Amino acid sequence: MKPKAVVLLSGGIDSVTTLYYANQEYDVYVLSFDYGQRHKYELELAKYHAEQVKAKEFFIVKIQNEIFKNSALTDKTIQVPENRSIDNEIPITYVPARNLIFLSFATAFAESRDIMNVFIGANALDYSGYPDCRPEFIESFELTANLGTKAGVSRNVFKVHAPLIDKKKSEIIRLGLELGVDFSYTSSCYQAGEDGKPCLKCDSCQIRLKGFSELGIEDPLVKKYKLY
Repeated sequence: MKPKAVVLLSGGIDSVTTLYYANQEYDVYVLSFDYGQRHKYELELAKYHAEQVKAKEFFIVKIQNEIFKNSALTDKTIQVPENRSIDNEIPITYVPARNLIFLSFATAFAESRDIMNVFIGANALDYSGYPDCRPEFIESFELTANLGTKAGVSRNVFKVHAPLIDKKKSEIIRLGLELGVDFSYTSSCYQAGEDGKPCLKCDSCQIRLKGFSELGIEDPLVKKYKLY
């Protein structure tokens, strides 16, 4: 029997690739989150990929969007930055403590099912400067999970996996292709349309396009939505 793992899944390149990566060696249990994000189309894709890998369980956790203020991803009165020069300054698209909250849910979900492995698609190279995507955060959370749970205190067994943490976007895409990911069924855009059509202007779209370009491959969403 395979060991079990919980995978945090949106519909983006990083988390989908992480799902397929984990699925090689683990029976996967999938958690996605509806937290009032304007790019909610990603949840349809999360369900699609959970079905593709035959996840043992798939849950969408609902969090009231009023929890998250002052983020362009949850407040439609705040404009998503477009065509900006991406640096390591924390942008307005940062959602307060999002990965901290998501990992906390994943830990509770995992411990209740005697699962000791949690996977997250965090990346600290080609990203928008979010503090909860850094290796030191992942390491710190793993320590906290082992200090704050019955399973951790008794056996020190929780492991948080971030297999993409030190990869460029092009490397992640290459890995995903090797694992059989169909990237036409992914969504990275911070302000995607209801049908998933990307803006091609936000940070996430620019990073995605750059990743495909570095591989000499056209982003399949460009063809899918006829964005020539």
